[in-house]
Amino acid sequence: MINNNPDIPICIIGAGGIVADAHLPAYKIGGFEVKGIVNRNKQKATALAEKFKIAKVYDTIEEMVAENGTNVIYDFALPASEIIPVLEQLPEKATILIQKPYGESLEEAKAIHELAQSKQMLAGVNFQMRFAPYILEAKQMIKEEKLGAITDIEVYVNVHTPWNLWDFLFTKERMEINYHSIHYIDLIRSFLGTPEKLFARTFKHPQSMQLASVKSNIIMDYGDMVRATIHTNHNHEFGYQKQESYIKIEGEKGAIKITFGALIDYPHGVSDVFEYVLLEDKNPGWKQKDIDGTWFPHAFIGTMQQMMLAKAGIIEKPENSIDDALMTMACVEAAYASNQIGGILIDDFL
Repeated sequence: MINNNPDIPICIIGAGGIVADAHLPAYKIGGFEVKGIVNRNKQKATALAEKFKIAKVYDTIEEMVAENGTNVIYDFALPASEIIPVLEQLPEKATILIQKPYGESLEEAKAIHELAQSKQMLAGVNFQMRFAPYILEAKQMIKEEKLGAITDIEVYVNVHTPWNLWDFLFTKERMEINYHSIHYIDLIRSFLGTPEKLFARTFKHPQSMQLASVKSNIIMDYGDMVRATIHTNHNHEFGYQKQESYIKIEGEKGAIKITFGALIDYPHGVSDVFEYVLLEDKNPGWKQKDIDGTWFPHAFIGTMQQMMLAKAGIIEKPENSIDDALMTMACVEAAYASNQIGGILIDDFL
């Protein structure tokens, strides 16, 4: 039997909102030991240490490394500009989990990748949506061939997102795809692999002109028989009653629709709903299935668990390895390139 919870402690670098709201709650649920934490603002680290019963607050990364070497997993959620400086301070052959995105661009991702490889690190990226409990359930149904061959995957998000909660996004040259739709690009890749081509257009909104973009349409091209699309609109300011946030997967024999409620009426959210229909059922029709756990924080258990299993030698490579993450970043880069190239001029046909 595979031990899905190797006893490997975690050291956290960073004490921001994502650490407080997702990383640490997930590790508590998963029964993982968080040995220490460090942050530039030590007061924030101390507050989280007290709340989550973390044994030690370090003054510096150097102190953390001196005490732990390669015996822990270094988990950090920092701006992309700080990833390389942190990696440079970590020891050779360290095990690390990097919060997404994997750099601000493919160029940055390649630089991070090269450094991690040169230091022989066991490294992964926290693309966690693929490990959300409802996604794992969908993958199990697909593995059991209940849906048959997949013909269609659609991610549809029509919500109102209060971007003011993340001040740093207002300075980014790339925003919606790099910081939000990247989740769905990675998710679709986890089902279908890397597409041959990608088409994209990302948009601004009159009430969010300070942000690089807040809406996107993306088509991931897997040939003539499979449609894979992403639609996001973060400026639906007309009440949460008509907000939508779902993933729909269709196959030859059945379909799944997952309403992920975290984004609806954000930050309050609504309940997730897992629905499915199987044509071969004696009583065909849409049914609901109760799923324990949700995207935040439960999916963060999966990304860390992959790193633990790989470090313990139970699996050869984490599913969320930096090699796999680099392919997601290549898709993101292709999306921005497609956005720049634009469509076909109608006048060319007149």
